[in-house]
Amino acid sequence: VDGIAAPMLVVVGLVALCVQVYSVGYLNEEPAADQGRYFAYHALFVVVMQSLVMAPNLLQLFMGWELVGLCSYLLIGFWWRKPEAGKAALKAFWVTKFADGGLLLGLVLLAAVTGGFGWDPAGIPSLQLTVITLLLFVGVMGKSAQVPLHIWLPDAMQGPTPVSALLHAATMVAAGVYLVVRGWPLFAAAETTLSVLLWVGSITAFCAACLAIVQDDVKKMLAYSTCSQLGYMVAALGAGGMAAAYFHLSTHAFFKALLFLCAGSVIHATATNSMAAMGGLFKPMKLTGTLYFVGALALAGIVPLSGFWSKDLVLEAIHHGHHTVPLGICLVTVGLTAFYMGRSAFRVFLGTSRTADSHPHESGIAMMAPMVLLGLGSVFAGGMFVGEFHSLVTPNASFSFHYTVLGAIGLGLALGGLLAAWMSHRGSLSFGALGPLGAWIQTGPIDSTFRSAYSKALLQGAAVVAWIDRYVVDGLINAIGWVLLRSAKGSAELQTSRIDQYVWAVVMGALALVLFGVWGI
Repeated sequence: VDGIAAPMLVVVGLVALCVQVYSVGYLNEEPAADQGRYFAYHALFVVVMQSLVMAPNLLQLFMGWELVGLCSYLLIGFWWRKPEAGKAALKAFWVTKFADGGLLLGLVLLAAVTGGFGWDPAGIPSLQLTVITLLLFVGVMGKSAQVPLHIWLPDAMQGPTPVSALLHAATMVAAGVYLVVRGWPLFAAAETTLSVLLWVGSITAFCAACLAIVQDDVKKMLAYSTCSQLGYMVAALGAGGMAAAYFHLSTHAFFKALLFLCAGSVIHATATNSMAAMGGLFKPMKLTGTLYFVGALALAGIVPLSGFWSKDLVLEAIHHGHHTVPLGICLVTVGLTAFYMGRSAFRVFLGTSRTADSHPHESGIAMMAPMVLLGLGSVFAGGMFVGEFHSLVTPNASFSFHYTVLGAIGLGLALGGLLAAWMSHRGSLSFGALGPLGAWIQTGPIDSTFRSAYSKALLQGAAVVAWIDRYVVDGLINAIGWVLLRSAKGSAELQTSRIDQYVWAVVMGALALVLFGVWGI
């Protein structure tokens, strides 16, 4: 346990505690056996996630990494009787395992070059270090849902809402970012890899924000928001802002877990995930509505909430690296983030009620208490602890927070996004012209490309391999077996157990030897 591990230990432990208490109320109508299974999976996840955080080398981190993937599969598919949940669990498992192949290759290459699994880049040639870190980043792309390996995260919302808050908002998906933070000496020495991180993160932040705008399912909207925020963190890492990315990871865990738990409370009260079927819920659910607005404003980066401080540090890190285009992409994403979060809050809690249940109500104390605790973290985890956080993570570097023009631009874009969301809610601002684009985005072009590649390339390739296996490999083995059986059957006929035939065989053999000897002379 050191300055790098300590903040993550606090985040994982606190969020897991809040989610576990919340789950007691959320799953109270589930059968006792299913509840026991859920909390067993939950406890296993916490153990392996904390072991990942405290790993002293890449090998132990990889063990925790794979076990976290197992827990993700089990928890996403918790309602295994639903075909959609089973498919989502398998999709999450296979996409992340595909990416983990890169991580494993990077680990093996690191061991081959250095003889160990440590974080020290000393003695590693530049080209080999670049290859190692790029392979490690492939694993990060899968776990932290970076484009184009983000396709599993929205489908993972088929699991219970507390699972979404625990695995896919606050802790598990952040493991990829944490791996880069933990292995920062390796990544910091590989400039090419950092450039890849910068561009992949920026593109992910923007594309996922666009996808979040067109979602009607409140959980899928928050899932794409998670992809976008993870893109911010990866972009900051690519710009050299390790502490800024790590701080945003820590603050994001509080307000994103809060938003998911608030969404779960609303779903619990209305029995629907569709924001179009909600509306007017602030009056019967004032505390949930207030906490959702707090989380939405924190995610949008509104001062003085925690998201403001970490978002500003991310933008400053990209700006200091003189990365103009990625900075522009991230600034546009700031406005988009505020827009879709404001739009969701207004659609769900304001206006007239559109719920089939005419009597929505607040959830019980077991669900509300963790939400309040996370709400406090969303308010105070930024400004109060930013200095202490940097002294832990970067003890040899001085730090002081300076509000700059860039921060003012980011805040202005966030406020502009909220204003646009309000005008859209009131009907004074229409986005009908974006209909075709929104429909195209909604279909998930990357997801459909993967499905097409799976059906047209992978399955057909597998059919060819199956034919070769059946008729070439198996045919060769069967042919060898047939020859051996026929020769064995033929040789078996030589064993007749008749003495006269054996005598004739000996005489003929002796005669043949004599003739051979005579002719040989």
